[in-house]
Amino acid sequence: MSRITQMQRFRLRPCWAAALFVALSASVATAAPADNVNVVRDLVGRVGQVLGSAFACPDISQSRVRSVEAKLRMVIGQSSTDAERAELSRLFDSSVNRGSNAIKAEGDCPQADQQLAELEKTFAEEGGPTAPGPSAAAAAPIPKPPAAVQGVTDNEIRFGIVAPFSGASMAIGRQLKLGIETAFSRINEIGGIDGRMLRLVAADDESNPARTLNAMKLLYDKEKVFAFIGNAGTPNAAVALPYALERRALFFGAFTGSRLVRNDPPDRYVFNYRVSYAEEIRAVMQYLLKLRRLQPKQIAVFSAQDAYGDDSFALATKAVRTLGAQGSLVRLSYSRNTLDVSQAVNQLNGGPTHSGESNKSGLPNVKAVIIIAPYRIAAKFIEATRDLRPEMIYASLSLAGSTELADELVLLGPRFADGIIVTQAVPPVSGFSSVVLDYKKALAKYFPSEKPSNLSLEGFISANILIQALRQTEPPLDTEKLVDALESMRGVDLGLGTELNFGRNEHQASHKVWGTTLDQQGKYGSLDLQ
Repeated sequence: MSRITQMQRFRLRPCWAAALFVALSASVATAAPADNVNVVRDLVGRVGQVLGSAFACPDISQSRVRSVEAKLRMVIGQSSTDAERAELSRLFDSSVNRGSNAIKAEGDCPQADQQLAELEKTFAEEGGPTAPGPSAAAAAPIPKPPAAVQGVTDNEIRFGIVAPFSGASMAIGRQLKLGIETAFSRINEIGGIDGRMLRLVAADDESNPARTLNAMKLLYDKEKVFAFIGNAGTPNAAVALPYALERRALFFGAFTGSRLVRNDPPDRYVFNYRVSYAEEIRAVMQYLLKLRRLQPKQIAVFSAQDAYGDDSFALATKAVRTLGAQGSLVRLSYSRNTLDVSQAVNQLNGGPTHSGESNKSGLPNVKAVIIIAPYRIAAKFIEATRDLRPEMIYASLSLAGSTELADELVLLGPRFADGIIVTQAVPPVSGFSSVVLDYKKALAKYFPSEKPSNLSLEGFISANILIQALRQTEPPLDTEKLVDALESMRGVDLGLGTELNFGRNEHQASHKVWGTTLDQQGKYGSLDLQ
């Protein structure tokens, strides 16, 4: 007997929805409370899957889905105790996820549209399921948030991003913003969130922490943003994060792998998409020590000459210990917010250091360098050392911006790009995973002059996670309800090849590190780091 898919099981009973809604209308009015809950539980399990399927279809208006969802949640609220309500809400969220996953696997959006239409027709003909009280309540409009919720109006939800939009790292801010706006444009075209358009307001801090606080104040106090998404930089987060936390504002999807935004237990209002620097560094270190069979003394870490560069070096040292190797790493430094790599080059190849000391012999035993720096400073370092060390292994972390780094190196010449290793927090944009194809399609539609980038893909993924949470947030929207919705997200499948999860003790969605290596044309291929 052939396998019956989830969507086909629904087709076997095309009128189940109407019958169940009518039964519920009669049952809730006459049955005992325990019976009410059982009927509602059945309803939630079935309707949740239909709504989840509809949510996953971009051509179905989300306002239609939200209208049915709001009426269902009203029934849940009026037909259950607090304890029962929590259990029914979890069941509903689980059912929505099952429906969403089913439609992604089978792709039958026309069937999902038909099932949603059956629900809408039932509401129109029967008045929908009703709880004790005036039947007119079932037709009540979706409640709007109170005016006190900053950044949320009847027509808009306003988000802010603080990142470099000028200076040496400007491409990082520009690409993150582009990816977020691509995701926002896609959801806005189908009605936004409950009819509210998502808007992103940007403020430039030039990657300078001294400018970050004013940028945060501009967005929160003047632009009145609801939350922050995609803020860039670790030293910048050290300034921005306390400001956001003091105001209990959501700080979502920051472009940093620092421990600063990964406290244990996690800060309630801080959520990350990307893998941590510790996980990226460990993956690179495992590759160098286990697969390339280098000794720690043959590995250098190139990072900023500041507290966060120190932290990166400490993470690399810890990775050496946890992998069971013996010996000390070499530290190479550069001055933050400059393109001056002379100190590190002289340390490595021989010459005067910034302290004036002579280093004639250099570091001849160093065979590999782990680069923890933005793309331009990373490219400058590779340019200055490649010809003198043609066999050097260069491994950059994803914070460089892999697409931007590749572009810089190709401009220098094929030999500078060839063989450079870059860890990734997202699948390579050159691939054909579902999330990459969705991203490229949306980017071509809304920003046709822009080319794909791993940075904008990261912004796109982060924004889509946030959009799913907004969809699952019970109206009226506020920060606390949105945080609750985020913490309830399990098994989110965006087509990355790995599921994304949040929880009360887990505010980092992904722990996946992708290994890639450049060829002479600046194209990335896969590299197994294990």
